[in-house]
Parts: sequence; structure tokens; C-alpha cells
Amino acid sequence: MSDRFEVDTDNFRVELNDGVAELVFGVPGSMPFTDRRGHRELSRVWSRLGEQPGVRSILVRSEGKGFCAGGTIEVVQQMVSSEASRLTVMKEARAIVQGILDCDRPVVSAINGAAVGAGLAVALLADISIASRTAKLIDGHTKLGVAAGDHAALIWPLLCGMAKAKYYLLLCETLTGEEAERIGVVSAAVDEVELLATARSVSRRLADGSGTALAWTKRSLNHWLRAAWPAFEASLAAEILGFAGSDASEGLCALEEKRAPLFANVNATAI
Repeated sequence: MSDRFEVDTDNFRVELNDGVAELVFGVPGSMPFTDRRGHRELSRVWSRLGEQPGVRSILVRSEGKGFCAGGTIEVVQQMVSSEASRLTVMKEARAIVQGILDCDRPVVSAINGAAVGAGLAVALLADISIASRTAKLIDGHTKLGVAAGDHAALIWPLLCGMAKAKYYLLLCETLTGEEAERIGVVSAAVDEVELLATARSVSRRLADGSGTALAWTKRSLNHWLRAAWPAFEASLAAEILGFAGSDASEGLCALEEKRAPLFANVNATAI
């Protein structure tokens, strides 16, 4: 039996299936994204699911041609032009990360196609992340002219080590699901046709497990992430500050004009 769980966005829906809550991005044939309402709702949904009677595990998946492309260009435009928008997104980005960490229900992600921005944050902050071998994980912050702040400084060094984290985050290199498994960024990589069945099987096993044992194990392990929280706060603040700068304006123009950005060569001693 499947029940609906109301959310105030068209970006994703939540279905409750016998103890497993499935958060589903997008619709078939489209590329999922997060607009202003979607980003706000994504920051609130984790505590609601954690308190929902009968929910014992959470599976995040997509019905679109990718996992989630993150914020729309309209969201970026608003952040570049409006301090109020920047501060709102900063608050919500922190709440997305903290919400997943603090939710006592184990979270599983099934990553198909491209995962970018807030989509990548949710995909990798899940307690167990399963990617298709051909999935594409992309943190494009520095290419846009802002710091990688929404999750990366918190978790990438713990997942794959500092050398690999710096390589992918500084260069905005695309990471395939297969390579992500090899270096430890995701829990497992499987063929595309096996992705949903594998993720649902893992979610079911978690839902059938001891709720207290799983919650307390998750809480304990997440203290490693809480110990790194100052790095996350610094990176998030740097990202939001960057959206007020000239490099973010150029990054936005380049995105709109579909060209490579031409950033000003700022003297590092001035930063």
C-alpha cells in the first residue's frame, strides 16, 4: 500500500510504502531540479519524515533522466542580485545538511544520471549511497565562481581523502558512479538496470532492522561529521559571500551564454 505525504513543491514527492518513505525527484523524461520552493521544502522534509509515524527508512531516488541538477538558473540569478536571497539560501542549505545528519531514520540514495548542487548534497549525505556505474557526480561551485560550500568541505575528505577531494572540488571534474565507488565517495555502484531494485532492497533491510540500534549507530558515526562542522560553516559562508562578488556574476553570465567563464585574476594576497 502506498500513501502520499504532502510537500509544498512540484520538485519532488514523498510516498510511504510499508515503513519506507520514498522521496522521488522529478518526472519521467525531465531533468529534476530545485527551485526556490523546492529548496525550501528540501530543508524541512527530513525532520518531518523523522517524526512521521511508521517511517523506518528513507529512500531518495529520481524518476527523471538524472538524479537532480540542483538549483535553477533563476535561483542563481536571485542569489547574485539579492542579499535577502543569499541569506535565505544559506539558512536552507545548512538545514538540508543538518536535517539529514539529525534524522534518526537511515537514508539511502539511488543515484542515476547527473547529481549536481543540492542534488549531489542529498545523494552523498545519505547514510548509504548507491549509484549507477554511469552516474555523473559534479560539484560545479568553483566553475560558477563560488566556494564549494553546500556539503563538500564537510564530507568529501572523510569519504575519499583530502587529495581526491581537492582534485574533484577545485577542478569541478565529473566523477562517474564507478569511479566514485572505487575511491569511496559512494557506498556501492551497480548497473543502471539494477539500481532501483538494489536501493529498495537495502531500504527494506534497514526498515526491517532495529530502529534504536540503527538510529544510535547513525548518531554515533555522524559525530565524525559534527567534528568537521566548523569547516562546513566556513565553506558555506564563503560560498554565500562569493555570490555577491564579480566572479559569481561572470560565472552566471557564462552559464547563461553557454561559454567558459573569464574570471578576473585577483591577487590572492588581497583575499
